[in-house]
Amino acid sequence: MFIDETIVEIKAGDGGNGCFAYMREKFKPKGRPSGGNGGAGGSIWIEGSADLHTLQDADYRKKYAAPRGAHGQGANKYGKGGEDVTMLVPLGTVVYDVDTGETLFDCLEKGRREIVAKGGKGGLGNAALTSRRNPNPDHCLPGKPGQSRRLRLVLKVLADVGLVGRPNAGKSTFLSTVSRARPKIADYPFTTTRPYLGIVKIGEGYESFVMADIPGLIEGSHTGKGLGIKFLKHIERTKVLAILVSADCPDPAGEAKMLVHELSQYSPILAEKPKCFIMSKADILSHGEKPRMPKGWFLMSSATGAGVSKVLAKFKKMLDAVEQN
Repeated sequence: MFIDETIVEIKAGDGGNGCFAYMREKFKPKGRPSGGNGGAGGSIWIEGSADLHTLQDADYRKKYAAPRGAHGQGANKYGKGGEDVTMLVPLGTVVYDVDTGETLFDCLEKGRREIVAKGGKGGLGNAALTSRRNPNPDHCLPGKPGQSRRLRLVLKVLADVGLVGRPNAGKSTFLSTVSRARPKIADYPFTTTRPYLGIVKIGEGYESFVMADIPGLIEGSHTGKGLGIKFLKHIERTKVLAILVSADCPDPAGEAKMLVHELSQYSPILAEKPKCFIMSKADILSHGEKPRMPKGWFLMSSATGAGVSKVLAKFKKMLDAVEQN
């Protein structure tokens, strides 16, 4: 199951209490203070993992709690600290505090960790409270409570090129043709119900980029119609957008305008990204038929391979330009 957003509750461990005790020695029924400090509570961390591709584990668990610190003991024995808990999330996950709306962490690098709930400090025993003015304190201190939070986890896939188009515009076929990704492909709307990523190699060298296919957009997607609105966040991080329009569309320019409008209504950031306009499914045109294609567009057929190399070369050129800026 592909889950890209969930809310979890986290609770760091409380600190252990300090101990009130005195050293017991022969002929000295009440020796010097000897109560040890309590241990610190365990903290909760979030770490990005390249092995996860969905928030399913976090959504299933819902609650994360770290153990409390052990209480201090007599004979100046300190309590053991509670163990930390690490929550693994896919790369591209953004972590928000539900109550404040604050962005706490953006997991973009494998292995990078961030603390999201601090464990409580351990309380002081009476041995640690002694001073010149008060060599015999009559109390100890309790541990501090661990931090509690509600977190909203939002997964935004990491890709260089994002494919945008209506359902059945040929996005999934294109992705499967140029990469090893295997999205579901069929002749009915909304075949793609989750984002798919594919690594596209360029030429004979080691150069490559990541391309993402998201569910198709329809008019009104930004208001919640269809499936596209749910997944538009997955192309917010892309560097380049590829707008695909099927060759059998009666008004390619109007179709592209509608798609760009839906993107801009969802996020101004998407509207400003570099775009490559592609007329896909060129193989469905009759022999000798000229496509009604606006100037500057690319004509491509994933089925026959015609025009695909030119499109990939254009992507590479656009990505290089983004990197230079």
